[in-house]
Amino acid sequence: MSNTTLDPSEVARRITEDDAEDLFVLDIRNEDAYEEWQISESANLPIYDDLLDYDYSTLETHLDDLPEDEEIAVVCIGGLTSARAAEFLREHGFNAASVENGMNGWGRVHREYDGTTDGVIQVVRPGTGCVSYLVHDNGEAIVVDPTQYIDQYLDIADAHGLSIVGVADTHAHADHVSGARRLAGELDIPYYLHESDAGELDDITKIADGDTVSVGDRGLDVLYTPGHTPGSASFQFGSALLSGDTLFLRSVGRPDLEDSSENAIRDAASRLFDSLDRLTDLDDDTVVLPGHFSDEGVRPVATELDDLTAEANNELLSYVADSDETAFVETIVESLSDEPANYNEIKQINWGKTQPGGDVESLELGPNNCAAN
Repeated sequence: MSNTTLDPSEVARRITEDDAEDLFVLDIRNEDAYEEWQISESANLPIYDDLLDYDYSTLETHLDDLPEDEEIAVVCIGGLTSARAAEFLREHGFNAASVENGMNGWGRVHREYDGTTDGVIQVVRPGTGCVSYLVHDNGEAIVVDPTQYIDQYLDIADAHGLSIVGVADTHAHADHVSGARRLAGELDIPYYLHESDAGELDDITKIADGDTVSVGDRGLDVLYTPGHTPGSASFQFGSALLSGDTLFLRSVGRPDLEDSSENAIRDAASRLFDSLDRLTDLDDDTVVLPGHFSDEGVRPVATELDDLTAEANNELLSYVADSDETAFVETIVESLSDEPANYNEIKQINWGKTQPGGDVESLELGPNNCAAN
């Protein structure tokens, strides 16, 4: 990193931590790209095409709109045109830097948060909304829902003096390529997954409802919670509930990524309703740790179950609390958003039906659309 560039992880730190220096994020991509996927609270000035032709006239006309007392982080898709814009801004007296590798780099950032509950480290990927975990006790750790960037987890384990003894997926992911198989293979450790989500994988350790996976002197308890996928599971670790894509802070997992026919969606939504009904019967002080978030600014991404069930902004969970399965199912059917980008290809990789190609990193870049509404 130099004074002309900013590492994406530094951008993530400065826009999420209250005591960080002010940072103004200026996104110069075209409006349609920005509307689809952007850094939270960034501003858009769609001059990407102009800058390709070294045309700075539009940027110059907007100089008065930019802050003079904050550092400006300029972002594009790959970091090239943003470097041109940042240089132009510096020549006009602004403290500006280009975000390295642009939105491609933003999508690969992972940030570690501790202190959710005893023995749980949360790893947030702000550019994609993915959340993964290391649960640990007595020097041992199990990684839950790792991304394909497995060095992130090896580095965290090393920094905390932990030995990774297992890896688990709460389900077969549709939005990102799982790193579980690769991590398990490199460390020669078990890969835990419910058989209903195993596809053609034959190198898994099957888990079922009621199983307990040992980690140190504690246990990671398996709760079978189908609906988002046929094999979705949640994990209890003490007072923590790793809810995967079954339960989010403001929504629940969408049930249409296995079969998008209306009858199949309704059947899966009913199973999801039953799974959520089971989870809401857990102790009120259970700390819900989801597998995804959207634009929630809370870090770590967590809340107690009684606060979550009382929140009016999780409409679907309120139907579960009211035992209104009909409203739950109808709302899901009527409000599904666009599917995650490339989700069919990602699912095939995570099922072991195809091998990842050279563009595997770019498959998962873009907005997260795993929530039901």
